[in-house]
Amino acid sequence: MKCKRCAAKATVQLRSHNTAFCKECFVFFFQRNVERSIERERMFTREEPVLVAVSGGKDSLALWDTLVTLGYRTEGLYLGLGIGAYSAASQRKAEAYAAARDLPLRIMRLEEEGDGLAIPEAAFFTRRQPCAACGTFKRHHFDRAALDGGFAVLATGHNLDDEAARLLGNVLHWQLPYLAKQHPVLTPTHPKFVRKVRPLYRTSEYESATYAFLRGIDYVVEECPNSHGATQLVYKDLLNRLEETMPGSKLAFVSDFLRHAHPLFAGAPDSPAGECARCGMPAFAELCGYCRLVAEIERRRSQAVAHS
Repeated sequence: MKCKRCAAKATVQLRSHNTAFCKECFVFFFQRNVERSIERERMFTREEPVLVAVSGGKDSLALWDTLVTLGYRTEGLYLGLGIGAYSAASQRKAEAYAAARDLPLRIMRLEEEGDGLAIPEAAFFTRRQPCAACGTFKRHHFDRAALDGGFAVLATGHNLDDEAARLLGNVLHWQLPYLAKQHPVLTPTHPKFVRKVRPLYRTSEYESATYAFLRGIDYVVEECPNSHGATQLVYKDLLNRLEETMPGSKLAFVSDFLRHAHPLFAGAPDSPAGECARCGMPAFAELCGYCRLVAEIERRRSQAVAHS
């Protein structure tokens, strides 16, 4: 099999694109695909500072590597979730990547932030799936870090597989508000929010892993221990089966939704009515979702102490 771009021996086959590349041409293809996604959706320019949320995994590190290579102004942000050995290993990978390339990296740990709450404790006291608390915590601290750092844009490493699984779940349950917000660019609806973008929304998990391998990026291979049994994994498995039979299905599913269906769901964006009375971030009620969750945890923790 020959490389589509240079006719040398191909080392990477992409069935979803019905093509194959040698190592150098695949790296070019990956970076160019990300750049085109940024330009197509007008995510950001080379003059805007971009805060890149890095988890130590393949997607976020591949994204950061690509943005740096393409000449964008970036700074990494690692948010430690307090998930034991997994979080420790993830932080080491993020720090090692940044140090080896002399890139700026901010380190935040939930247990060291104002409320001192990590994901395991939040899940224990609320009796919810850890992923639910994790999403709320991440959004709050990402928003706060971007605001405090003076960034115009926050980029995350959500890939095509993530977007397709999310879309499938939202369509199965007809989550109209979520379908309206399912877009690679979320325009800020409050002065304290920044633009949130997903440059890898057309890039598969396989492509990110291949890119990281070919670029010599060391990343955390293990999945988060809290993800076992998550509904998103069920959706991903279903989509992978479809992709195996019909290559390109995931890309078509997401692309066609954005092109044909999203405009039907996307009305005027909801704007927060004010600011949270506790933390000062945008909120639809007196307290934002994060502070309501913190209040619930503190209440349940107090009840547990009182009954012990």
